[in-house]
Amino acid sequence: MGTIRRSVDLAFPRQMVWEALINPQELAVWLMPNDFEPELGHKFTFQTNSAPGFDGTVYSEVLELDPPQRLMISWKAGNLDTTVSFTLTETTTGTRLDLVHDGFALRQLPTRAILTAGWGRILRKKLHAHLQSKGPA
Repeated sequence: MGTIRRSVDLAFPRQMVWEALINPQELAVWLMPNDFEPELGHKFTFQTNSAPGFDGTVYSEVLELDPPQRLMISWKAGNLDTTVSFTLTETTTGTRLDLVHDGFALRQLPTRAILTAGWGRILRKKLHAHLQSKGPA
């Protein structure tokens, strides 16, 4: 109940997908503007539009960094205090990206539902389009 799990198979090399996760300029293209740095313990923010109960800032920290296969960050926004992990696995056709957004409380089910749909769209459409724009795999 308290976890979002999304997976997407991308026809791009793992290193290319990894760069899209850890490069702040690339993250800004497919996720949100940010001041991310790929350093363990680095505190940063994502910026987006505000909504009722949410000022538009996601406060984060790099909790785990295992290049080029795993990144975990904290994700604090509004009344959320959660974590998001990205795990990359090489496949015969490219890279499998597994996202786990964990730590939702029962009272946060509406927010979880919105984020579940959002993560699916972001990974399948926005991240994929960004990787395609960088050139052939």
